[in-house]
Amino acid sequence: MSEDFILNVQNNNVLRITAFGIENIDNAPCLIFVHGFKGFKDWGFGPFIGDYFSKKGFFVLTFNFSHNGVGDNLTDFVELDKFANNTFSLEMDELKELILAYDFGFFGNTSKQGIGLIGHSRGGAISLLVGSESDDVKAVCTWSAVSNFNRYTNRQKDEWREKGFIEILNTRTKQKMRLNVSLLEDIENNKEGSLNIEQAVKNMNKPLLIVQGKNDLAVPVNEAEKLYDTSNKELTELLIIPTAGHTFDVKHPFDGSNNKFDTVLDNTNKFFETNLN
Repeated sequence: MSEDFILNVQNNNVLRITAFGIENIDNAPCLIFVHGFKGFKDWGFGPFIGDYFSKKGFFVLTFNFSHNGVGDNLTDFVELDKFANNTFSLEMDELKELILAYDFGFFGNTSKQGIGLIGHSRGGAISLLVGSESDDVKAVCTWSAVSNFNRYTNRQKDEWREKGFIEILNTRTKQKMRLNVSLLEDIENNKEGSLNIEQAVKNMNKPLLIVQGKNDLAVPVNEAEKLYDTSNKELTELLIIPTAGHTFDVKHPFDGSNNKFDTVLDNTNKFFETNLN
């Protein structure tokens, strides 16, 4: 059983949330799925994984960051002004607020068995940063996670500063989507501190599963290997899925799972069953 929620967070922003497995909330751990760049909770495999993990006995939350660009209809990028003003620090703060809301009973009486984070792509990095410092998070799983946020050339940065924004093409929707210079400033001001993904992984004294597609063109497999090399090997597993792409060959609109994504789900489920009490 699923239910939709609206959580009011800082600066009059809202998080649109779907909770799956409401019947499990008082006797099972919580899994939170964190979407990536140009992602949203109802993209492709989002509802499918909510249903999948709730049937495995977890209480599951999927949500949209307030500035991911998707509006009330949940599937279209209509809030492009918010998308342009998004930052990584804002997403970290909102994930922390969601964790606190769960802890304090916003969704109902919880089991107090701990939280697991599943982060895809950029959401994987946000999950690593928040998971490394949150006592409530007991285990983290990343799917196709980026290993750093500083992914722009000097030429791109110069143009970004000069114009005050850069434009990126959403190849699925054909929209040109702006990123304001505030995102670049966030990267440069916090790259050695709160946005240092490498340091977060080094500090993560809890179970970590890194899942990566071998043929990922958006986030190369060496980024997963870099995360693994940085991690505590006694607590970390690395799973490379042969021939799989960035979304493990799942599409939007969702037209079903496949053998590669089934492997991702099976291993992710086993990881959390083992590491969440």
